[in-house]
Formats: sequence, C-alpha cells, structure tokens
Amino acid sequence: MLKILIPTLLLIPSAWFVPAKWLWSSSLAHSFLIVLMSLPLLKDTSFSQWTMLSSYLGVDSFSAPLLVLTCWMLPLMILASQNHMSYEPVTRQRIYITLLTSLQFFLILAFGATELIMFYVMFEATLIPTLMIITRWGSQKERLNAGTYFLMYTLLASLPLLVTLLKIQATSGTLSLLLTPYSATTPIISFADKLWWLGCMLAFFVKLPLYGVHLWLPKAHVEAPVAGSMILAAVLLKLGGYGMIRMTCLLEPMTPQMSYPFIILALWGTIMTGLICLRQTDLKLLIAYSSVSHMGLVAGGILTQSVWGFSGALALMIAHGLTSSALFCLANTIYERTHTRTMILTRGMQVMFPLMTLWWFISSLANLAFPPFPNLMGELLLITALFKWSWWTLLLTGAATLITAGYSLYMFVLTQRGPAPLHTTNLEPSHTREHLLIFLHLMPLIMLIFKPELILAPIL
Repeated sequence: MLKILIPTLLLIPSAWFVPAKWLWSSSLAHSFLIVLMSLPLLKDTSFSQWTMLSSYLGVDSFSAPLLVLTCWMLPLMILASQNHMSYEPVTRQRIYITLLTSLQFFLILAFGATELIMFYVMFEATLIPTLMIITRWGSQKERLNAGTYFLMYTLLASLPLLVTLLKIQATSGTLSLLLTPYSATTPIISFADKLWWLGCMLAFFVKLPLYGVHLWLPKAHVEAPVAGSMILAAVLLKLGGYGMIRMTCLLEPMTPQMSYPFIILALWGTIMTGLICLRQTDLKLLIAYSSVSHMGLVAGGILTQSVWGFSGALALMIAHGLTSSALFCLANTIYERTHTRTMILTRGMQVMFPLMTLWWFISSLANLAFPPFPNLMGELLLITALFKWSWWTLLLTGAATLITAGYSLYMFVLTQRGPAPLHTTNLEPSHTREHLLIFLHLMPLIMLIFKPELILAPIL
C-alpha cells in the first residue's frame, strides 16, 4: 500500500515546485505512474483472502477494484480540468491539483483501512477537499448552496455512525475488519437496537445516496466543476456501497428484519428517479439522477445479504463509476463550447462532432446496461439476488431497467440528432485530449468484458 500512498503524497510537493509550464504534464505523468503501481492490487484476491496486510491497511476482493478505480480517476480528472483551469492564476491551479491529490489520498486510506474508526475518519475527511472544489471552482453562484447541502447531509448522517462504532467497540472489544465478523453479534431485544442499526447505516444511505436522502447529489453535481462531478460519480458514491458491504456483516441478526423497507424504498427510488430523468432538460441533472437510480439497485442488492447481491453490487459500482464519469466528461465538452446545459439548445451535435457522437453512443449503451458491458453483468446479478429475496421485486426492477433504457436513449437522441441550432454552427472543434479522456474511460470498461473475474471475485 505504501507504494501507492507515498507517490500520491509526493505529488503535492511536485505540483508546488514544478515550473508552471510543466505543471499539468508532470502531474499527469506522475498520476499515471501511480495507476501502474496500483494494478498489481487486482492480482490474487479471493473471497476470504487479505493481501498486502499491515497493522492498519489491507486489500481484499471488495476493496482492490475500488482502490484501482480511485487511482485511475486522478489522471482522468487532471486531463478533464486542463482546459478550463488554464485561465486561472498558477497558484490556484496548484491548489486545485493539491485538492485532487489529497482527495485520492483519503480515498485510498478509506478503502484500504482494516480498522472501522480509521475508515470513518477517512470517510469524513473526503468531505473537506470535495467541498472546497465545489464551492471554489463551481460554475454558478448556487455552488455555495450546493456545498451547504453536501456538508449538512453528510455530517448530520454520519454522527450516528460514530456513536454506533463506539458502541461496537465497547461491546465486542475490537473494530478490526479482520476480527469483527467472528465476534459475538448483538441480538434484537428492544426498539433501541433497531435505532442502532438505522444509525449505523444512515451515513451510507446518504452517501450512496438512497432515494429520499438524495437531494444533495443533484445540486452538488450540477454546481461542481467537471473533476468534482467525475470523482463524485465514480468514487465518492461508492464509499456508501463499500461501507454497507463492510457494516452489514456486523449487524447480521438485525439486517433481515430491518432491510425490508429500505429495499422497497431503494427499488421505488430507481423508478422515481428514472421518471425524473425522462422529464429533465438539464444534461448534468439527468446524469446525476441516473446515478441515484443505479445506486438504488446497488443498495437493494447489498441489503439482500447474498453473495450474488454483494458481487453484483461491486460489479455495478465499478462499471457505473466509469460510465457516469465518461458521461460527465462528454457533457463538459458540450458545455465548454455552447455554455449551456439545456439539451434542446445542444442538439444536432452529430453533424459537427461525429467522433464525439460515437463516444456518446457507446457511453449511453453502457449506461442502459446493453450487452456485453459489465453494467449488464452487475444488473443481472442484482436482479437475480432481489428475485431470490422476493419475486415481486421483478416488477420494480423490470420497470426500472425499461425506464433506464428510455432516458439513456432520450439523452443521446436529444443531444446528438436533429437540426443544429443557429448559435452552434461555429463551434471550436474537438481536441485529441478530449478523445483520449473518453477513450481512457471506455477502454477499461470494454476490457472488463474479457476478464470479469477482476470485479466478480466474491462470487468465483
């Protein structure tokens, strides 16, 4: 783990002391080297095996794909931010890269932690750089309002988690992920025990986010710069799913009883947010609400407490992270040229940017879980796990997948087809940097088709 953590830390002084003309290129090369050093984490992980284990850090089959995804996103965020950050003073550019690097550092420690208190601290620490990125580099004046929503939702929901972790420490004597699955579980005796379960899971429901506590996410996505939207969609939402996977094994006697209303709420949320997407006019809002829809399916699969549910949740989290981040990058390429996110004002892009339309088409197909993308694999595993839990869920999941296909195709057709408005006939051509950025999102997605066991280790 140190071979990833130390180069990540060293990227901060590198960003401050390198000459201004080499700032972005050196940061990009440095972050790609970190990616190369993180790839061996995917080797030799199985359902019950921890590797690279130390006193506080370790990697297993759940954390390894998320760790590699975290490292993979940093060079992509640097690539995506290079154009709109070039107008900023050099000092602010250095601060921006420092914030992105510190965010990666906290996420690596969160996914690699073997102590639950350390996971909690890093879970909360990711709030600081994300909040600064949204409120300082957001595109509109509502960014302060979005930052307030993000801060209050996350902080208020995570305080009960701290209390319950301290109670687990007092009850079982340890918070180590290596020991807690084998410690004595707490039976359901009173109403307070059920509140204890809810307090433990509420922070992850908000972070995921579950429908009903999701209102911070669209605001944060819309107001954040492209790098903020990318890291939110690709990695920060996955902290909620990862935390649920880790915590439900500690709450095992209570989960079958307590999970019923939340599975129903999650599946109902996938339908409701899908219907919201069908009537959206704002491109970034549509992509943000689609994330809520997909994460509802992940939450339902995790709460079924089955191996298929865990494995499908992990596969869909990885696939959705790459797909949603690619869609935000594509939306940003349109926004940088037209300076609007209203889809009706950005139609007809196929005539002007035919290669970019190909990237839009592939990303839209991945978003609607078209075969053979890993998104389909994750959704099928989750739908199967939910069907095993109750066959009535087939109605909700079937409707959700149908609506997902509808709004994904609606987004593609409305932005790419039709006559181009007069104000879009003289736009700047697409750059090699943008095509490389989308290629680096979709290339691992396509490669996972040929080696799905990298993200399906729990089931194999």
